[in-house]
Amino acid sequence: MKIVDAKGQLCPKPVMMTREATEAGERELAVIVDNEVSALNVRRFLENAGYRVSRTDADGVTRIEAVLPEGTERREEAGPAPEAGPKRSDYAYLILSSNIGAQSDGLGEVLMKSFLGTIGSRRPRPRAIALMNDGVKLALSGETSAETLKELESDGVTVLVCGTCTKHFGITDDIAVGQISNMFEITETVFGAS
Repeated sequence: MKIVDAKGQLCPKPVMMTREATEAGERELAVIVDNEVSALNVRRFLENAGYRVSRTDADGVTRIEAVLPEGTERREEAGPAPEAGPKRSDYAYLILSSNIGAQSDGLGEVLMKSFLGTIGSRRPRPRAIALMNDGVKLALSGETSAETLKELESDGVTVLVCGTCTKHFGITDDIAVGQISNMFEITETVFGAS
């Protein structure tokens, strides 16, 4: 079994180290990380790549073991893929702020919420919405923007929330919608859309 020691590595390095191992043909591996965001991101990456995954936690360290079942090939696209049909299309949004324009007397927040509502009324739906920097605050519990994002997510839109950003703002546990993600997955998803 290949051991990937990603302790002490910042996002997205643990996912990138894991990807190197899977691309090298490793069918059985254990990835060791020391923070929850990396554990979630590595696990999702491996599951999306077709691996069966288990997790153990002890003494502040998480060990994620992954096995690619016999007869199964690793999926090349380990990020969210576009769906055929009328629900989604192959475009994505990268949102870097919780408001549109400069800070003002609330106008920027109103504009952003209106923008998200407009996305919700478009057909077909986007492939993904990625939130980074101050934009992660749109996914906070109790925000009307989070409700709009939940509706989009329930309609098949992938919502990715930067884990480094939520950690920076101290709001990781308050995120109400989307998947805590990383720079690697976000860039692969956004740049992978047409």
